[in-house]
Amino acid sequence: MEGQFVLPFLFKSNMKKLLLFSFLTLSFGSLWAQNTGYWQQHVDYKMDVTMDVSTYRYKGTQELVYTNNSPDTLKKVYYHLYNNAFQPGSEMDARIQSIRDPDARMVNKIKVGSNEMKQSRIKMLKPNETGYLNITDFKQDGSTASVETIGTILEVTLAKPIAPNSKTTFTLNFDGQVPIQIRRSGRNNAEGVALSMAQWYPKMAEFDFEGWHADPYIAREFHGVWGNFDVSITIDKDYVLGGTGYLQNKNEIGHGYQDSGVVVTVPKKAKTLTWHFKAPMVHDFTWAADKEYIHDLVKGPNNVDLHFLYKNNPKFIENWKNLQPKTAQLMEFYNKTVGDYPYKQYSVIQGGDGGMEYAMCTLILGQGSFDGLLGVTAHEMAHSWFQHVLANNESKHGWMDEGFTSFLEDLGMNEIADKKVENPFTGAYAGYFSMVNSGKELPQSTHADRFDENRVYSITSYSKGELFLTQLMYLIGKENLMKSLKKYYSDFKFKHPTPNDIKRSAERISGAHLDWYLTDWTQTTNTIDYGIREPRAIGDKTIVTLERIGRMPMPIDLLVEYTDGTMESFYIPLRMMSFKKENPNPALKRTVLGDWAWAYPTMEFMIAKPKSTIKKITIDPSGLMADIKKENNVYKQ
Repeated sequence: MEGQFVLPFLFKSNMKKLLLFSFLTLSFGSLWAQNTGYWQQHVDYKMDVTMDVSTYRYKGTQELVYTNNSPDTLKKVYYHLYNNAFQPGSEMDARIQSIRDPDARMVNKIKVGSNEMKQSRIKMLKPNETGYLNITDFKQDGSTASVETIGTILEVTLAKPIAPNSKTTFTLNFDGQVPIQIRRSGRNNAEGVALSMAQWYPKMAEFDFEGWHADPYIAREFHGVWGNFDVSITIDKDYVLGGTGYLQNKNEIGHGYQDSGVVVTVPKKAKTLTWHFKAPMVHDFTWAADKEYIHDLVKGPNNVDLHFLYKNNPKFIENWKNLQPKTAQLMEFYNKTVGDYPYKQYSVIQGGDGGMEYAMCTLILGQGSFDGLLGVTAHEMAHSWFQHVLANNESKHGWMDEGFTSFLEDLGMNEIADKKVENPFTGAYAGYFSMVNSGKELPQSTHADRFDENRVYSITSYSKGELFLTQLMYLIGKENLMKSLKKYYSDFKFKHPTPNDIKRSAERISGAHLDWYLTDWTQTTNTIDYGIREPRAIGDKTIVTLERIGRMPMPIDLLVEYTDGTMESFYIPLRMMSFKKENPNPALKRTVLGDWAWAYPTMEFMIAKPKSTIKKITIDPSGLMADIKKENNVYKQ
């Protein structure tokens, strides 16, 4: 939240009874988030890199100005060296071989006798196919620091401690090799894209109020420090690049980036071009390159440049052309739903191994159906609001990013669809129910690397994470939910929010108490299960008994349908919420009953009509409550 506040201080003179007011103006745009003592580190990268496209090796220099805004004196810092994961014997290789359901992209299926086995692709890499990132000549403010590479982490013992509220400058040289495309980053992917350069540079690990987040790269996603990037990439002149940031020398580069009417002439003797990018306030820098890229540029909402870079394959060009107006429509919807996209460019780039979000861009496969291309773009671009503007820690709270992104994607795809559906979230509910029925569910608070199966991690993060918001819609109403989402984005953009922050945003908007919901849904595997017992006739009236079977409580929306075709609804607030939801269907008569406290396993209420007139009673007609046994949610006579 950008802005200022004025704090008045009142003091009295010992000599005179005169009230004087002094006003202290404090800028708090970047200092207010989880609490009033919020702080975050800052980085400024300057990198020059040269890529040898014949060997897929690159060399570079990096200067990093690190600002320690924490109250701690730092004696060590840590960098991520993600490329090192793509080596036989790495932790990522070991995980592929030990997990029950390895990612299909990361294994080869082989026959051993009559059995089909899954073989780690990393295990089979030859020396010229692996990835690596080597660091030399590391210095802090000109003095040599001690470094040790431990897998995908560089541990640096500093030449001098970094005091609170001070800066230091790190310099280093690095040389890397781009691995065969296996996961996210790599060369020569399945669709022939030459270079997908994700997580390719020495990247400072995040240090926050919880301490260092120097997690090894095992296959999950990323966490980074906000900062500014100044990156120069020298590469064969025939290659077209796209990625993070704004191209500074577009009229020297061309390739579709130049201003209208500018003719770019590259000297015939020149073998390379140097692309100069700047990216303000991001926590990542990604690029991709290929000689056959078509580059289209269209204007999106708020004058944002939408870049599309894709292979010149006649079979799929029409899909990529049709994608462009839909992408603009989606961005406009996302802006209205959550808040404005804060940058002035976004690039949709064919590359990678499926679909993955990065700062100001995505790398996606591009040779499938149009619906598939649109769906992946809708999802990955939606990440920009969550992973690349809010940027929670995905290793610890992946559901906040993947789930909220899926929610926005489903809303957006429904918005631009020719035929809209009433509930676009049914797929997420189906995924969650299948996981619960499998008996393999783990709490959402489980670290991303600790899940026993990829499938359970995915459903927990994507489906159950999406249901966190859809059930908030059930709990506090659609209008309050959408206001909460906007407040969450406004208050916590560029601040690495935690689960408590989305809860507090919803509480501030609605007035409801929601700590119980955050706890039960994200920190346990408690389930929701309510049932309707056989109603009892009492003269010309009917007693309805509801029972809470699952451990997790919820307020109850109930619809009663009568034999004469009329309907009415009943609402039972949950006592621990201290809240009554607005009638979601004002056209329908609603009776608000007394609240239901969790400790009571049953709840009774009276319908002032004979039992014989009741055709049907339904718990949660909206389908937004994730009740795991729908069959006992309905009574039919």
